Amino acid sequence: MTATISIETFDGDGSFSAHVAEPAGGSASAAIIVIQEIFGVNAGIRRKCDQLAEAGYLAVAPDLFWRLEPGIELDPDIPDQFQAALSWMRKFDQDMGIRDIEATIRAARAKVGGGKVGVVGYCLGGRLAYMTAARTDVDASVGYYAVGIDGLLGEKHAIARPLMLHIAGADHFVTPDVQAAMHAGLDDHPKVTLHDYPGVDHGFATEFGKRRVDDAATLADERTMAFFRDNVSG
Repeated sequence: MTATISIETFDGDGSFSAHVAEPAGGSASAAIIVIQEIFGVNAGIRRKCDQLAEAGYLAVAPDLFWRLEPGIELDPDIPDQFQAALSWMRKFDQDMGIRDIEATIRAARAKVGGGKVGVVGYCLGGRLAYMTAARTDVDASVGYYAVGIDGLLGEKHAIARPLMLHIAGADHFVTPDVQAAMHAGLDDHPKVTLHDYPGVDHGFATEFGKRRVDDAATLADERTMAFFRDNVSG
């Protein structure tokens, strides 16, 4: 079952919408927050929520661009929409985004009776998943092709709960030097696991469109689900 809910901001100064998918029967003991790419809560993100609900989780995808324009939904395979997404990303306040993710974690935790909550994010959402791991009490975090992590390594000491990052080896947004910095900074962190996917580009695990690479996406998603079973379920 899917629905749209309203979530009050952490500071109580407004509210934003979130797409929700529930498992059959509507009963879940744990939740996963799905953090959007720069394309908004589009069909691919909603499909990610559906898959998590099929696995027994309450899945919640907040509209993080709501402070700019509510309901942004873009297709990365359409050039002008891709450029629009880049423009929205440049305007987006990431620190406020983390506060909205924190509010979503709180709302999701209440919906699962105080159970555990994880996050999974893609692209910009992968970066926000890392920031969420460092700045909130989320129970576990996963980031796919997270951008700009080399500039956030100063926050790694604050990561106290498990974090997994999937790295696209041929990512034109996360260049080899950045990938090397991620490994140098995080390989010895006891709570962080990095997985590399050689030869695939940014967006390889998208549900729809030209960017998807089936083999790499399937492997990454299997690792993600096992990670959540170990760290969020039960």
